Formats: sequence, structure tokens, C-alpha cells
Amino acid sequence: MSHPFVITQRVLGLLLMLFSFAMLVPAAAAILFRDGELAAFVDGFAATFLAGLLLWLPVRHLRRDLKLREGFLVVVLFWVVLSLFGAVPLYLAESPSMSFTDAVFESASGLTTTGATVLTGLDALPHAVLVWRQLLQWLGGMGIIVLAVAVLPMLGVGGMQLYRAETPGPLKDAKLTPRIRETAKALWLIYVGLTALCAAAFWLAGMGAFDAVMHALSTLSTGGFSTHDLSMGHFDSALIETIALVFMFLGAVNFALHFAAWRHASAAPYWRDAEFRGFALLSATMILVCAAFLLATGTRANAGAALLDSAFQVVSIGTTTGYTTADFTVWPAFLPMMLILGSIVAGCGGSTSGGIKVMRFQLLYRQGLREIRRLVHPSAEVPIKLGGRVIPDSVVQAIWGFFSAYVGVYIMVFLILTATGLDEVSAFSAVAACLNNLGPGLGEVSATMVGVSAVGKWVLGLAMIMGRLEIFTLLAVLTPAFWRG
Repeated sequence: MSHPFVITQRVLGLLLMLFSFAMLVPAAAAILFRDGELAAFVDGFAATFLAGLLLWLPVRHLRRDLKLREGFLVVVLFWVVLSLFGAVPLYLAESPSMSFTDAVFESASGLTTTGATVLTGLDALPHAVLVWRQLLQWLGGMGIIVLAVAVLPMLGVGGMQLYRAETPGPLKDAKLTPRIRETAKALWLIYVGLTALCAAAFWLAGMGAFDAVMHALSTLSTGGFSTHDLSMGHFDSALIETIALVFMFLGAVNFALHFAAWRHASAAPYWRDAEFRGFALLSATMILVCAAFLLATGTRANAGAALLDSAFQVVSIGTTTGYTTADFTVWPAFLPMMLILGSIVAGCGGSTSGGIKVMRFQLLYRQGLREIRRLVHPSAEVPIKLGGRVIPDSVVQAIWGFFSAYVGVYIMVFLILTATGLDEVSAFSAVAACLNNLGPGLGEVSATMVGVSAVGKWVLGLAMIMGRLEIFTLLAVLTPAFWRG
């Protein structure tokens, strides 16, 4: 009788072999642009493919669907193992010269679409390295969508059951079935299509072809890596910023809604969705507050500049993309902290954005109102509704559990970072930047994470993966009950 997790070994082997072929893309870029690092990516491909092959060969004949516990393990290993192997070519590359810790941090940041970096001098890096960073974010973004829309709802992680209603296509509850492949295929088509549209729009707006494709990869994935140190500010173009703003917003919308809108050739599915309306309202409110304050303090001279800067930074930070066109960390008063805190709410479930997600906050708010009503009318039955649907108490309890775990992890990582010598503002924002998969922070981590200690980088790398996996998924795998079950 085979070990209960042996099917996980087969899936992981296949994942690694598939992932290895992605390294041939930057290898091709090294040949095309002739600026070095071909060997690093060829060696990375060989090492990753061989590791996957060695895992897959002994169990290649095993055929059955994944069960729940195996699904948890695959989801965790996807980001942990791929982050480690994604670091191989970065570690082997001569330019930039990276320690193993920095290479893993950069790889994890890419795959989790966090966008925090330990690199400077991006404009002078070899094209192959730039391509790999962007490609990691794009692949991670798609993995997140499939995870959030097709996998986590069945695992019942932190209230993710809610997204089952919007999932394009039927899914079984008991095990991870081939129907997920149908769902994933539809999501891939939408993701690739929107990426192509974004790249074309950037190119038509004046970006070079290379930059257009590279930034499209990190815009739809709400990752935020750029090929330039000045990020989107390098292009100094209102049109390019507007295009980025639109596609960042689309990346932070539930991709099941994109699927429904495409299938019905109508925008109605968006406006019927309570979470989308909440996300749009929150974004608009923050933009207006930010623009008004920039004007009132004289930080921006005219309404047009204030509105564009505010809209770009609010959407960039609020969708956890992390592009910058201006140094928002020096904006007056509460604005920098408001933007960082906005990343905690972030975008919609089933999107590439990080954070707790709008839907969870909507339900927490309604739960708070219900408790106030119960104080006045203790015997009243007050259901919680969202978008006309009554939400089961089990889902609300799961969301409270998720929120509690989020706060607990946030505090723990914050204390560890301060113990390594990071000041409180930098530590607080670094946790927000990584746990919410945002990227930029405040203070010492406003531009890069270079100043963070090696211990801090490993802890923040784990925080990125925890945030990406909705926290509960990783915590569940770490419990003894999981392995006994």
C-alpha cells in the first residue's frame, strides 16, 4: 500500500518539470540580446528538470485524483519548492551577484507577486535576469487565480468557500478533480488575453516592445517588478500611467467575473457583484481623499496632476502591485500610512492581488453591525447578507478565524523584525509589504529590502508565502493533526 501523500510527489515532480521549461525563456533572451547569463538559466533548467524527473519517475504510473489533505500539501509545496528552484539561476548568475538568501527572497517575491526586491541598478541588468523576474510574477499570478478560484474554495480556507458561487464551471467538494483543468483553462485564456491587450496598449502608448511585454507581465499579475529603477516613473507618461492603472485594477478583480463578462458579452456581472462594487467604491474614495489632501497642502499644483498621481498610487498600492511614479513615502501627514493600510484590504478574491480581500472586510463589517443589533434585540435572528445572499455562520466564523490568524502572524513577524534591529516604522511596513504581497514599504524598506538582515529576509519570504496561501493553508500543513489524519 502506497503512502497517502505519494500522489503529491507525482504532482510536484510534474510541476517542477513544467516549471523548468520556463527558464528557457530567459535563456532565449540571453541569446537574443547577447548580454550574458545564458549558462545560469541553462544550468537552472537542467537542475530543476532533473529534480522533477527524479520525483516523478518512481510514481509515474500512479493515477487518481488528489484528496483534500494532498491538495493542501500540493498548494504549499507549489510556492515553497518553486521559490527555491526559481532562485537557482539568480544565484548562479554573475550579474547580479546574489547570495543564496537574496536569490530565494527575490524568487519568492516574484512567484508570490509581492514585488519587494533586494536589487538595485535594474537598468543595467542582463535582459535574461529581467525577463526571469517578470516571468516569475506572471506565472505566480496565474497560479494564484487558479488557487483562489478553483482550489481553496474546496479546501474551505478562511471563508474562501464564498468564491465557489462565482467559479466558472462545476466543481466537486470531496476531492480535486479533472474539472479544475476546465476551470484553469478558461482562466488561462482570460489571463493571457488581458496580458496581450496590456502589452499592446503599452507599446502603442510609446513603450519599447521589450518594456511593454515585461510590464504587461507584472501589471496583470499585480506583481510590480519593473525593468527600471524608477519603476513606471521612468516613462514619465500620463497615458502609460493610465493604461497601467486600468490593467492593475482589472488584475485585482475576481477573474471569475471576467469570465462571466466575457461569456455573456456584458459588463453586468461586474456591477451585480457586491465585492466589486465595494472595491470600486473604496478605491474611488481613497483617490478623492488623497487628491484633495495633495491639493490642500500644495504638494501638487493643479487638480489634474493631483488626481492622476493619487489614482495611480491608490490603485497601485491598493491592488498590491507596488508600481511607483512618485515617492509617496514623502507625501504629507497620514497619506503614506493610509496607502499602506489600504493594501491590507487590497482587491477582490479570485484575483492576483494580495491582502485580506474586500469581501472578508465586507462580511466583518456586517458581522459587527449584527452584534450591535443583537445588543438591542438579544433574541432577534439577524442574517448576514452579501449581494442578496444569506451567508452561513460557518463562513463568517472561518473569516473571523482567518482575521485572527492574520493579526497573530503580523504581530509575530513584526516583533521578529524589530528584534533584528529594524526600526518600528520600517518593520511595520515591511510586514505589510510582504504579508499583503505588496512590495514597497516605508522608512528603510521604501525602495528595496537591501537593509533587512538575512534572518529578516527569510522571515519575510515566509510571510510572502503565508500571505499568498491565505495563511490557513500553510498553518494547516504545519499541524501534527494534518500528518496524523
